[in-house]
Amino acid sequence: MKKGHFIDFLKICLIIKDTVAGILQKSRNTRGMKMERQKPIRNERRNALFQTAYELLRYKGFAKTTISDIVNKAGLAKGTFYLYFKDKYDLRDRLIAYQAGKLFEDAHKELDKKEINSFEEEVLFLTDYIIGRFEKQHSLMQFIAKNLSWGIFKNAFSSTEFPEAQGFYEHYLEALNKFNVKCEEPELLLFTIIELLGSTSYNCILYKQPVTMQEYLPHLHRILHQLLIAFTEEA
Repeated sequence: MKKGHFIDFLKICLIIKDTVAGILQKSRNTRGMKMERQKPIRNERRNALFQTAYELLRYKGFAKTTISDIVNKAGLAKGTFYLYFKDKYDLRDRLIAYQAGKLFEDAHKELDKKEINSFEEEVLFLTDYIIGRFEKQHSLMQFIAKNLSWGIFKNAFSSTEFPEAQGFYEHYLEALNKFNVKCEEPELLLFTIIELLGSTSYNCILYKQPVTMQEYLPHLHRILHQLLIAFTEEA
């Protein structure tokens, strides 16, 4: 091959290479844009299943609610259900995390409006807000307080699927730093607070046993005060 022809051949090869690279990049960009457009749709469908399941579980109970009930009421195909959940138990656990995450997110929005001067004050404010919501929404309290286990909650705040719960835990850790509070076992402290709040709310609000929630609240505040002393110290 003559030198001039060889140079022309190289130029053609470079042009083909650039053209193919451009096509591939455009294809990747198109796929990326398509996936980004699909994310809101996927979230909408998942949230529709969450909302429908929450309504059915509240009124029919877990045992009597079927997957067919959920997808039929949500207006989705049964196959769509299995794109998001393994089975009904998986849906229940993730729904608990979803509802708890939304509740904690609402609590933090209200917290941001207040001037808080200590970690204890923040804990008490969040406690009072959540109890207030439980007193107004018994069905929410029954669903969360009865079913929220530490394993479910920990999975929620360590997963990107539930940014509300994840944000709650991050805010909790930030608050410890913000108020210069040293805590050797932050997860254990949070576990104890959640378990205490859940069990007392369920009995005092739903059954008014052994006393009403408002009667018990001052005692709960004192218990939380002692709990924070046991788990933390100022840096």
